[in-house]
Amino acid sequence: MSEIKPLEVYTTQEAQVILKISSSTMKRLLKKGLIKANKIGKQYRILGHELLSLLSPQVDKKATDLYQKVKIKTIEKTINW
Repeated sequence: MSEIKPLEVYTTQEAQVILKISSSTMKRLLKKGLIKANKIGKQYRILGHELLSLLSPQVDKKATDLYQKVKIKTIEKTINW
């Protein structure tokens, strides 16, 4: 299995392969709102962040915390430019 990138956009088919689930299970997860997705035309697009939070909330929390720290430091450094 390849690495799930938090900011990458995945199709439902790609997400099915990553999660190792059937298409009917994917539809059920989307319909119940367990996986948040954006519908573009007739197709869904899923952020890697959503897949990470579903598979491993701890890893997702660490990635989010690290991102927030970097964001705050960047704002602090550039605020006086």
